[in-house]
Amino acid sequence: MRIAMIGGGYVGLVSAACFAEFGIEVAVVETSPSRLAALREGRIPIYEPGLDKLVETNMQAGRLTFGDDIAVAVAGAEAVFIAVGTPPRNGDGAADMQYVHAAAEQIANALTGYAVVVTKSTVPAGTSRRIAEIIRAARPDADFDVASNPEFLREGNAIGDFMRPDRVIIGLDRTRPERVARAEAVMRKVYRPLSLIEAPLLFTSLETSELTKYASNSFLAMKISFINEMASLCEKLGADVHDLAKGMGLDGRIGRKFLHPGPGYGGSCFPKDTLALSRIGQEAGSPCRLVETTVQVNDARKIGMAGRIIAACGGSVEGKSIAVLGLTFKPETDDMREAPSLPILHRLAEAGAKIRAYDPVGMDAAKPGLPPSVAYCTDAIDAATNADALVVLTEWNVFRAVAPKALKEAMKGDVVVDLRNIFDPAAMRAAGLQYQSVGRP
Repeated sequence: MRIAMIGGGYVGLVSAACFAEFGIEVAVVETSPSRLAALREGRIPIYEPGLDKLVETNMQAGRLTFGDDIAVAVAGAEAVFIAVGTPPRNGDGAADMQYVHAAAEQIANALTGYAVVVTKSTVPAGTSRRIAEIIRAARPDADFDVASNPEFLREGNAIGDFMRPDRVIIGLDRTRPERVARAEAVMRKVYRPLSLIEAPLLFTSLETSELTKYASNSFLAMKISFINEMASLCEKLGADVHDLAKGMGLDGRIGRKFLHPGPGYGGSCFPKDTLALSRIGQEAGSPCRLVETTVQVNDARKIGMAGRIIAACGGSVEGKSIAVLGLTFKPETDDMREAPSLPILHRLAEAGAKIRAYDPVGMDAAKPGLPPSVAYCTDAIDAATNADALVVLTEWNVFRAVAPKALKEAMKGDVVVDLRNIFDPAAMRAAGLQYQSVGRP
């Protein structure tokens, strides 16, 4: 089987490599010259554990190729996946669809036979039908169907999520029942290896599939914002948010995942998708008030964390050295998009702090978005050396292994603000540190 993947970014590259691992011949189209050159040389422009080896293996096997000629990639492909960016549109937060629509026009001109055009990008309901309209307008003779197949990949665990998914959602055009069987057969062929391990394949309408992605991410974002609000309440009442989260999570109707307090969610999906769903609801005349409030709560959370750090330092960080452990929005990725570190460190720098930061993989990606005064260090102890205070912003496992005594010996001051709750409060205080965490007495 042969497929094409339009877009060699995070979603496109991971999906293409995993499809190739299934034994499918995958042609990836990437229009960025620098990214394309890197991919052809086997250099992975993003950090994702295991992806470099997966790409190398399938390139050597001849199942995974990279190019910029969409006609070559699409010719003979049974399925053509659109995996281009849908960033928030300036001004209103709605998904910017210009790249998806451009890809549809290019695919129309490249089709040589029957193919299913599959939207992998996160798109508003109705996008797949719009793609069909664009292709029909450009090529009335084209033999094709459209499908929606949103991705549910967690950065840092994307390969595992693709190979062992909770579910695969596939939307088809049920308004054309005479066409559904053929399109479904192609999609079942694409995902046959997952069917063999009994991964759930759920076929829905186009609109349901498109909306499921937004609904899932927005619901998880709400869980994060909820437990963050509960953490603040726990601090006021002397309760422990971890025990509270465990008590909630043991209820099978709630579940324990995404009940971890912190400085707010970030990344490429939750901020973008909550904004987009809010806009979709407004335009449809059915506002998603819980989602709108989640966005507001999360934005306020990030800003409030900077104030918490300043308060822990006695009300001022002017001229003080602040060590920062972790910059990326989560561990096991170099993604800085909407990371809580961005507004927090800008606020600290504006207040006169001298920031010394360390992140295992994210420092190069962080530099363009952080204040130019930030100094970048070689490890956690280097960052802590002579610091008046230390702040944990990302829960990398390497930080959990740092001994409290080592921090105390390296630091000039003794204030530690752990916004990810990675350290044991008793051990930190025993080492002589003034330790503050989130939602714990």
